[in-house]
Amino acid sequence: MTNPISVGITVNGEDHYFAEAPTVAELLAQLGLPEKGIAIAVDGAVFPRGRWSEPVGKGWQIEILTAVQGG
Repeated sequence: MTNPISVGITVNGEDHYFAEAPTVAELLAQLGLPEKGIAIAVDGAVFPRGRWSEPVGKGWQIEILTAVQGG
């Protein structure tokens, strides 16, 4: 019997598993996060908004950073 979980990623230090790889935008929606006011890094490198329609890759280490207002 095969394991139904095919894609495992880490988001902000927490492991998440999916049967199919979501796009970055779908991942944000599933996590209840907005698409505005955030930045995403994958494996330590900035992941540009223009690539958010791409599916996440197996084993990615994703950091989602929110903008904070203040001084």
